[in-house]
Amino acid sequence: MMKYILILSGIICMAIFNSCSTPSKQNPNIVIIYADDLGIGDVSCYQQGTLNTPGIDQMAAEGLKFTNGYATAATCTPSRYSLLTGEYPWRNNRAAVLAGNAALLIDPNSNTLPKLLKNNGYTTGVVGKWHLGLGDGNINWNAPITLGANEVGFDYSYIMAATNDRVPTVFVEDGEVVNLDKNDPILVDYRENFEGEPTGKDNPELLKIHPSHGHDMSITNGISRIGYMKGGKSALWVDENMADNFLEKAKNFVKQNQSKPFFLFYALHQPHVPRVPHQRFVGKSGLGPRGDAILEADWCVSEFLKTLDELGLSENTLVIFSSDNGPVLDDGYQDEAKELLGDHTPWGNLRGGKYSLYDAGTHIPFITRWKGQIKPGVSDALISQVDLYGSLAELLQSENKRPDSHSLFDVLIGKSTNGRNHYVTEGLQGRLAYREGDWVMIPPHKGGKKISWGVDMETGFSMQSQLYNLKDDPSQQNDLAEEYPEKVEQMMKSFEAIKSRK
Repeated sequence: MMKYILILSGIICMAIFNSCSTPSKQNPNIVIIYADDLGIGDVSCYQQGTLNTPGIDQMAAEGLKFTNGYATAATCTPSRYSLLTGEYPWRNNRAAVLAGNAALLIDPNSNTLPKLLKNNGYTTGVVGKWHLGLGDGNINWNAPITLGANEVGFDYSYIMAATNDRVPTVFVEDGEVVNLDKNDPILVDYRENFEGEPTGKDNPELLKIHPSHGHDMSITNGISRIGYMKGGKSALWVDENMADNFLEKAKNFVKQNQSKPFFLFYALHQPHVPRVPHQRFVGKSGLGPRGDAILEADWCVSEFLKTLDELGLSENTLVIFSSDNGPVLDDGYQDEAKELLGDHTPWGNLRGGKYSLYDAGTHIPFITRWKGQIKPGVSDALISQVDLYGSLAELLQSENKRPDSHSLFDVLIGKSTNGRNHYVTEGLQGRLAYREGDWVMIPPHKGGKKISWGVDMETGFSMQSQLYNLKDDPSQQNDLAEEYPEKVEQMMKSFEAIKSRK
């Protein structure tokens, strides 16, 4: 009997040992790296432009490159809103490009992507550009900010207060301005300047970069911005160090949370204006500050991925790289983006760019990497950033509470090519277009055919419906609306049905 008891005890001990020593299965870490104003032709693996982006290319070589990846809008705030909420931005009438002192756009009580992940055991963080508003619209920058990224699901946040071309030009970490001296309080006004404060308009001799249109108000770091600001000298950022700063914060978040599932929204600020890369990258692209800023962003991607590799996390981390909207050249500063462009085509073979209803406004780089899980290759499946909520809910076997967000996780990791068959996209001033299969229909919209304030960009507006077939005509040169009126009518009905859905 004793012999059997000893054998049984041994079996039980081995079972206990094995159960303790076998690592438990956990969901992968999730990282979204989000560029700002980056075109599909700005990334060399798409073989459209002349810039060389080896870091992003390496990610594509190790993962899946989407040829039909889309942002929901051709401007930044609406796209970021959709990515984090899984909802089309035009369903929220405040989801437009926000002022630097705008209230928080996302309802703290709503479903969000970071909340979804947090509720499933993830530690969540955001580093970089935010531009989704802070506070209640009457913000005091010298006290803790109680409505921000942390209130919509992020455990940790290190973000710009607004954008890099708007005041206040400070960082906010978990709701507090970084390095603020309370004896030198920050004052912000978007209507009138503070007495005695220099501006780009009145004091151009103080500038190292001159505005081309707008951007001629308060000066920080030798650059005039949108809006007026006074005080907070110790908290002001140095544009040239911004990329290094954000990269270090992103890497530290990963290092501190590597033992448990984490979600990081790493929002790059490049190549948004003002384009002020670190001296290491100045002159390296031959295309001026815009090209140099893209090389800096590419280096950031490479360095971040190296960190995942070095920590042994790449086999358990899904990384998604994309951009908030398409490219733009002169967006408010005299940085010779247009003059030095040469043969480079930021928009690739597409029409339009930032602000535009044409395809390059929202047709952006979209790459996924998950070593050992995603087979390297190319996917032509149609997918939108609004689908990240539904797709990650599918991964987590959670309810998808956002009807605009399709559950396309197998598409995201290359196990399926059955993507969307339709989507709605947004251009300037909340104007919409509708894609169905290879067809794009742009309804009639009032307004000028070009941007009115100095940006050299087509709006896509016309008083007549437009119809294009992107498979046969990716550059949208042949309007087929008159030739196929029945197609326009059918697409208009489908489009209106989506708009009316709650």
